[in-house]
Amino acid sequence: GAEQREKQYRAHQGFGDHHGRVTGAHTYFYTDEAKCDQHMEIFLRCIDASSGSSEDGFSAIKLTALARPQFLVRFSEVLVKWRRFFNQMAAEQGQAGQAVLEMKLEVEKLQEALANLGIATKADSQQWFMGESLGTSGTVDLLDWNTLFNSRTKLSRPLLIPNRKTGQLEPLLSRFSEEEELQMERTLQRMDVLAKRAVEKGVRLMVDAEQSYFQPAISHLTVETQRRFNRNQPIIYNTYQCYLKEAYNNVTGDVELSRREGWHFGTKLVRGAYMEQERERAAQMGYEDPINPSYEKTNEMYHRCLDYVLEEIKHSRKASVMVASHNEDTVKFTLRRMMELGIHPAEKKVCFGQLLGMCDQITFPLGQAGFPVYKYVPYGPVNEVLPYLSRRAQENRGFMQRANRERDLLWKEVKRRLLTGNLFS
Repeated sequence: GAEQREKQYRAHQGFGDHHGRVTGAHTYFYTDEAKCDQHMEIFLRCIDASSGSSEDGFSAIKLTALARPQFLVRFSEVLVKWRRFFNQMAAEQGQAGQAVLEMKLEVEKLQEALANLGIATKADSQQWFMGESLGTSGTVDLLDWNTLFNSRTKLSRPLLIPNRKTGQLEPLLSRFSEEEELQMERTLQRMDVLAKRAVEKGVRLMVDAEQSYFQPAISHLTVETQRRFNRNQPIIYNTYQCYLKEAYNNVTGDVELSRREGWHFGTKLVRGAYMEQERERAAQMGYEDPINPSYEKTNEMYHRCLDYVLEEIKHSRKASVMVASHNEDTVKFTLRRMMELGIHPAEKKVCFGQLLGMCDQITFPLGQAGFPVYKYVPYGPVNEVLPYLSRRAQENRGFMQRANRERDLLWKEVKRRLLTGNLFS
């Protein structure tokens, strides 16, 4: 099973550049880092434009424009292997099937297992935990485990984990060359430059979600930036795709980390935009489809994740969410839960977003009622923007029905104004 799942995080040239299909997602395999620096300059200008056009603005960035996609796939594979190793250790301690954050490894048993596998002596692993002040309660959970990963990657001696298929120990970070370490450093530097400009200009920075095989690396790098810049207010927003089966685990894990470390959790919730590409890739490469089986299941996941964040806002006031949705039921659900939880629009902890030119019948009433609401503006040459817009239409099932509804509402308003003699008021 693990062998099949790890295929998801392997580079596949056939899914690199989909210029031939208008619904395909463009991913550019850069030959050097100069292109990433050019993209950073464009994002800086975008932050400036957002600052000049509105208060409390947002600017969106894509990490595949700031880091070479090959590196993001490799880094995602490493992160997923590390997490799966935790799950294996949890299963051996009789915790298989539990919720991710409920799994707690007993430190003594974990140390014995690491020693038996030849990964680290008991003295070595004890030093690891002590160095990070982990396991003082006698247990280690996934967030502790991830902290341990961050420190282990800095060791000169590679960390070895067992390959369950061959029984041999393999270096977890074997793919990380000196050049890839530099790529990591440069990516974080670019994000740092953008975050500092966002702070300076009073703009919040949304890191877009992308394909699932990039997403572990993208989320990891985004959370690292949040830990630095979200100390006093949510400057950096991570994006969670609720069509993914792992969405709820991802949201709850990052919220819990923000609680422990005391920074502000900022998120944009979306349903997801790469469904057809994800499913085609999973079928071709032979791994489990990462997407929820139906649109209804995706709706359930969206509302579950949203409700969890709204509850966090109520209890801590150190979380913020953009409900990025064209779905009227989702907007109504959010308004009802805000009222029930006592979250006032003026707090600006909850905002809404729709694409420019779509669902104005949702956007304008929200704004008129005092809710923070934004229009998301795609920009660029037409041939570059069309694939993005077509994915949005594909993502929003029933888009044409809603367009017809919007047309009917507009015609109804025109007739009302004609009858009352207030056509231009």
